[in-house]
Amino acid sequence: MAGVALLAFGFAFSMVPLYRLVCQKVFGVRLEQGPVAGAAHQAAASGRWVTVEFDGAVNSKLPWKFAPEQTVMKVQVGRPYQALYYARNTADRAIVGNAVPSVAPARASGYFNKTECFCFTAQTLAPGESRDMPVQFVIDPALPPDIKTITLSYTFFKNDVLTAALQTPAGQRQAARAIP
Repeated sequence: MAGVALLAFGFAFSMVPLYRLVCQKVFGVRLEQGPVAGAAHQAAASGRWVTVEFDGAVNSKLPWKFAPEQTVMKVQVGRPYQALYYARNTADRAIVGNAVPSVAPARASGYFNKTECFCFTAQTLAPGESRDMPVQFVIDPALPPDIKTITLSYTFFKNDVLTAALQTPAGQRQAARAIP
């Protein structure tokens, strides 16, 4: 059983780098990159503004409530911003979820740089627990000028492997240490 748990943990741990690799190689989406310093100053001087819309959903297998705290934000390209999402576990047991981001229009995804995001790691919520989940981002000044609105959307999915591991005595002890 310890070997199976270790294998499950290894598989779940490798999902984030594999997801990033697939997004970059298959879909051409950059998930995390910092802004270019010189371009950020140039963008701030240009005064270009873009509307960012936020959306959130959960898969039907995940008993969570999840939504953005703010649905629209006007941002200046090249400057860092933070948006908050709200998540709440409505189940009677701890559940692990993973968020999958999406940027629309698709050609804007290469210019939407998340510098910090809850989507980079699995999220564990205890029964009834709620949490603000921040995402920090910068829009690259090289964004094509015809793109005026970008939509950032997240869908949360239940991580069955990690949730099952929480149900074991060792997983419950680990979750108790990880949940403040």
